[in-house]
Amino acid sequence: MTLQRVAEGIYLDMGRSREVRDLDSVVFDCDGVLIDVSRSYDLAIKRTVEFVTEKLGGFRVQPVTTEMIDSFKRTGGFNDEVDVTYALIIAAAASQKMGGVFQEMVNEFASNADETGIRSVDRHLETLTLDLSGIKEKMSYPARRFESPLSSVFDELFYGQELYEKLYKKSPKYFWGKGLIENDLVLVTREFLEAMHQRFGAKIAIVSGRGAVSASYSLKELFHEFDLEHSRFLEDEPREMAKPNPVPLLSAIRGMGATCSLYVGDSMEDLMMARKARQSGSNAIFCGIYGTSKDHQSKLAFFEREGADIVLESVGLLPKTLNLVGA
Repeated sequence: MTLQRVAEGIYLDMGRSREVRDLDSVVFDCDGVLIDVSRSYDLAIKRTVEFVTEKLGGFRVQPVTTEMIDSFKRTGGFNDEVDVTYALIIAAAASQKMGGVFQEMVNEFASNADETGIRSVDRHLETLTLDLSGIKEKMSYPARRFESPLSSVFDELFYGQELYEKLYKKSPKYFWGKGLIENDLVLVTREFLEAMHQRFGAKIAIVSGRGAVSASYSLKELFHEFDLEHSRFLEDEPREMAKPNPVPLLSAIRGMGATCSLYVGDSMEDLMMARKARQSGSNAIFCGIYGTSKDHQSKLAFFEREGADIVLESVGLLPKTLNLVGA
């Protein structure tokens, strides 16, 4: 079905309107939905690539752009920002070895990436027959978060000294002071969540790639408006639980005793997770948020092309959408 524009910033697959009316629960992603991370997580990616290539790799590349980040995120295998950072560093090191252009190498790696994430990056690297063992050994990724220099640099930049020490019970090695998490911009209000409670009661949860401490820190008192018992914070769980694995979403939906649930996300892996949950027998539909993307029209077109059920410019339009459909 083709998405139909039903109001400013609101697009709906009318074939799903009955299911929208039957919704009894809602599950939210955090980043790009509840929180704008363009000056926090995205900036941490950019600064970590710069630090690692220069300090560990011994070379400099052109600055990372938001489009470079998005090119990997669109593949459905890069919900973890450190995975995105790893992919960009590999592309940077490959372009350095081959005397190529960083942007072109990013495009090449991203076009050969898939939902297996960094494994697909490493597979493509093998086809180039380049020896990047030096920088790969220095990054030591993936590994336990505080045992990998790459993830340590990223986490210290993002969390800042105080929160990093709270999370890992150790002092930072590379950076001190405030973290980029302070730049998180919360996109929802108490009034919005009250509207969600009026519609769904207590069946409002979170399934996010973030850890619980990070989500709580940024959402503050709003964090406790969600059903935290049945929410899932995937940074705190094994890598195999990462999106687009549908198990965390299925766990949240079933834990709340929901029969028809809406998952609100902003990425390909979010859409894939909702789709896989539906294929597993859960009556889940997907709502994509496009307004937190740098290129709104491209993100809107992307969700339409990939078959999202609802697409909204901002999560704040969800109550209006439900009212328009008669939910």
